[in-house]
Amino acid sequence: MNPLDPSHHSGTHVLKPVLSTLQLWGIAVGLVISGEYFGWSFGWASAGTLGFTVTSLFIAAMYATFIFSFTELTTSIPHAGGPFAYSKRAFGPVGGYLAGAATLIEFVFAPPAISLAIGAYLNVQFPALDPKLAALGAYVVFMTLNIIGVQIAATFELAVTLLAIFELLVFMGVVSPGFSMANFTKGGWSGQDGFSLAAIPGMFAAIPFAIWFFLAIEGVAMAAEEAKDPKRSIPIAYIAGILTLVVLAIGVMVFAGGAGDWTKLSNINDPLPQAMKMIVGENSGWLHMLVWLGLFGLVASFHGIILGYSRQIYALSREGYLPPFFAKLHPRFKTPHRAILAGGVIGIAAIYSDELIKIGGNTLTANIVTMSVFGAILMYIISMLSLFQLRRTAPEMVRPFKAPFYPYFPAFALVGAGVCMATMIYYNPLIFGLFLGFLAIGYGYFLMTSHHRSKAIALNNLAADPT
Repeated sequence: MNPLDPSHHSGTHVLKPVLSTLQLWGIAVGLVISGEYFGWSFGWASAGTLGFTVTSLFIAAMYATFIFSFTELTTSIPHAGGPFAYSKRAFGPVGGYLAGAATLIEFVFAPPAISLAIGAYLNVQFPALDPKLAALGAYVVFMTLNIIGVQIAATFELAVTLLAIFELLVFMGVVSPGFSMANFTKGGWSGQDGFSLAAIPGMFAAIPFAIWFFLAIEGVAMAAEEAKDPKRSIPIAYIAGILTLVVLAIGVMVFAGGAGDWTKLSNINDPLPQAMKMIVGENSGWLHMLVWLGLFGLVASFHGIILGYSRQIYALSREGYLPPFFAKLHPRFKTPHRAILAGGVIGIAAIYSDELIKIGGNTLTANIVTMSVFGAILMYIISMLSLFQLRRTAPEMVRPFKAPFYPYFPAFALVGAGVCMATMIYYNPLIFGLFLGFLAIGYGYFLMTSHHRSKAIALNNLAADPT
């Protein structure tokens, strides 16, 4: 078969537009919602409840302004590569590489940690079950679900996301009778009852844990080619998604902190069941329901991020930035099955290397979560720079949705992301060095494979104009 045959090209490279607005909202919230269940409470250890509330509101404002601005890019350039496509349009192939690599690091490195959390959770319920085997099983099940079809995958994602939201609302309702603002505010400024300048370093140190509330919502961009009406549905899904997450984050944080001695929740992975235990006791049926249904939050994020990384690998391969092998769609299901499996292989390798590879005294998965955050923040910075660049160089571009309060919203998002990046580098210099190393290795591959991109351009031109 001639690889330059446009019919061959289109059959290989076209995703099916089947996703509704509600399904896109489910993906937006589902990608993130595991962050409402665990991880964030570690921010209390350094900032206290009140200090972390300030940090979280700042990060929430950054994400809200970012999403309002990012939506302009997503609707103007509805492409499975998301940030890669925007940066390539704004800054050329090198800009595309940098954004694509950052997004790939974010989405490929997050799932192993979430799958291990699923495994650890199941191990609590079934002590004989090996957590790593359960994590492997999670990869196999949800990669298969993603391969079978995006419509099925997105419907499943919506269902588990709704269950996870219901779970969080149940948590708030059950602990509310025992809520006390005095509990929440006691020692709330890095251990002190009153604010002082000494609380500020702790608030900066808590930034990564506040990011965990919202990390990966931007993954909806990678489903843009599969949306039925991206110019209408993506803005609704994004804006409703970020508002949903902000309300849930504030509610979960405040109700958990007011349930009792919040310091007992500040260094554990299961703050919600432990907070509920303070109110209803250890043997309550509510507690058992929370523990069981809590799995849905993890599953929603894990499943959604597999969808995100597969579309990023697929898009980068289709454009010649990764081997063209991964740009093939399944002949029956029309899903990027090779890209789904490729990300899974990396994740499974990380799971089974978790205890073997330690960096700075931490396990591999603990470090790759930090690496994932570095990828996300770099992508946010490049995306906002792309928005400014395209407003300047492509004023004629059709923009179905325009960032409100331009240039203030994207500027705030850009400055906020810069603050986050500086803070992350200060507290994680070794991981940042490794992150730069990954980018450098990828750039070396980028320089050596220009022929792939030339061939991809020829294919795209033929597909666009077969005459």
